[in-house]
Amino acid sequence: MTLPKIQLFDTMSGAKRPLEPVRAGHVGMYVCGVTVYDLTHIGHARVYASFGSIAQYLRLRGYEVTYVRNFTDVDDKIINRAAERGEESSTLAQRFIDALEEDFGALGLERPDVSPRVSTHIAEIIEMIERLIANDHAYAVDGDVYYAIEAFREYGKLSGMRLDQLLEGARVDVDPRKRSPADFALWKAQKPGEPAWPSPWGLGRPGWHIECSAMARTHLGDTFDIHGGGKDLVFPHHENELAQSEGANGCEFARNWMHVGLVNVDGEKMSKSLGNFWTVRDVLGVYHPEVIRYFFMSAHYRKPIAYSSVNLDLARHRLTYLYSTLEAIRSLWTRVPRPAPSSALATRLQGRIFEAMDDDFNTPVTLAVLGEAAKLANELLTTKKLAKRDDVLAELAAVEDTFALVSKFSGFLASDPTTVLRAIRDRLAAQLGVDGDFVRERLAAREAARAAKDWAQADVIRDELAAIHVSLMDGVDGTDWRIDPPEPEVADDGAAG
Repeated sequence: MTLPKIQLFDTMSGAKRPLEPVRAGHVGMYVCGVTVYDLTHIGHARVYASFGSIAQYLRLRGYEVTYVRNFTDVDDKIINRAAERGEESSTLAQRFIDALEEDFGALGLERPDVSPRVSTHIAEIIEMIERLIANDHAYAVDGDVYYAIEAFREYGKLSGMRLDQLLEGARVDVDPRKRSPADFALWKAQKPGEPAWPSPWGLGRPGWHIECSAMARTHLGDTFDIHGGGKDLVFPHHENELAQSEGANGCEFARNWMHVGLVNVDGEKMSKSLGNFWTVRDVLGVYHPEVIRYFFMSAHYRKPIAYSSVNLDLARHRLTYLYSTLEAIRSLWTRVPRPAPSSALATRLQGRIFEAMDDDFNTPVTLAVLGEAAKLANELLTTKKLAKRDDVLAELAAVEDTFALVSKFSGFLASDPTTVLRAIRDRLAAQLGVDGDFVRERLAAREAARAAKDWAQADVIRDELAAIHVSLMDGVDGTDWRIDPPEPEVADDGAAG
């Protein structure tokens, strides 16, 4: 089987390059996971939604994929948060791992094949530190071990940082015992009350960066295909990982470096440290998970995306349009047999999607094709004598198949349309303060008026509901309702479009 050529943008080279796996037909992908000291926010979710979709798409195109995403369950932030709350750090970490799994499950994110934890890879971490010391890339001081940054001449090749810039990086400790101020900790001697493990240098715990080097090597080997994470990890975390791994293993660490753009609020990165973040649970309380997934795909994964109610409302509006189209097509098949899809239209639409996704996973183009397909379908659905036009029916089947194709890697369009549309409606009703019980009571009153042939009263009730953005849809199976809010505003820069 000949696999398609996939182009990836590589952070290190700053250019697109073909995916050429270490092992033909198999892609090893390591994505840096969350430090589990709090609930995950929507910025985290965008990163893992992106890489989960990439894994699904690569599998769709015929590649075998081993997707590894770690949990950092040993870290200063976890220890400090646990101390504030008077509990064991392992207990706190497990609670937030469970919460992450619940929230990411609600979003329908692709689960990684392997989810390693720092706490279960201490032996591998110690072994890698010993290799670095043996290779003169690290040194021990009073129970601590530091990476000797000047021993790795290529340091900075990922981020472009220079040695005189390094102190500007995050998590660089000032310690007079270090040979260079920019040297970073591989192993930290135990402090009172902290978790610790035995090591050749005494009781202690790993530094932040070494954990991912060791876990990636354990599960994917010395060299693997894709190393990913948020753009904020390029420096210092990924730069340090690269230096550690190549210093220990003596070979290339990752063939391709992929980084997801930041979620911004008012032009600033969404982060816990800035206090401008919304948890996944916050957003799921207002928007359907598939709306959030559509929102993520509305900007290219490498680009920043603006978090705002305007952009999420726009994503909801567009996803509702797609699902309404799919519902209408499926309804048609209850009245006429579904024909074989038009091969010409299916090839044209799906060919454009494959072309876009093969070119560094260009999801905005994919969404544009879906929009064009939905527009065509709605035009065809209004064609006179629709049920007698075999060519029209075949094209509608091709549109349906195109939706099904995208559902295999997007996180939306895979569910029953009526169920999703009602769920979107109910969230929107709650957001606008529309009482669903009140709507249902007024619908019952309207049905009674219609049964009594009191058409004037039925119209009064319809107008009463329209005033609160409720539209009614009368059908052979009764009356359903939907929320018709004002048309969303134009999207902010970097968002749905």
